[in-house]
Amino acid sequence: METSLIKERIDRVINDFNQLPDWEERYKKLIEWGKNSPPLSDEFKTNKYLIKGCQSQVWLYPDFIHGQVIFRADSDAILVKGIVALLLYVYSTSSPTEILETKPDFLTAIGLTEHLSMNRTNGLKAMIKQIQLYALAYGAISGKKI
Repeated sequence: METSLIKERIDRVINDFNQLPDWEERYKKLIEWGKNSPPLSDEFKTNKYLIKGCQSQVWLYPDFIHGQVIFRADSDAILVKGIVALLLYVYSTSSPTEILETKPDFLTAIGLTEHLSMNRTNGLKAMIKQIQLYALAYGAISGKKI
């Protein structure tokens, strides 16, 4: 079986994070990802794309091009922007089926879920749920069996 790009990205994330010595360094890496993440155009920073359940404001804009779900996102909090950038790195430019079949176990593997506050954990779950809902919708629209 051929390794998918999404699996390669997950392996890279796990490898990169597990090479960092402690959680202070991992937080710094997430903040760096947030700083390097391109801003979302103001036209997409609307209630339609605002993720409900996040303590910070997070906007997630989806597009569907050539069978792949393309995500763009932004947040008003730099750490959260880094977390959403990590999710987009893994899930964006993947098919709806790949997204839905890829559980977010890598977040536990890198220790993220155990190092977030309850509010941030709830926000993370809301982000993942919204990514999956967009994938489900685009899968239905494209007529592919999911």
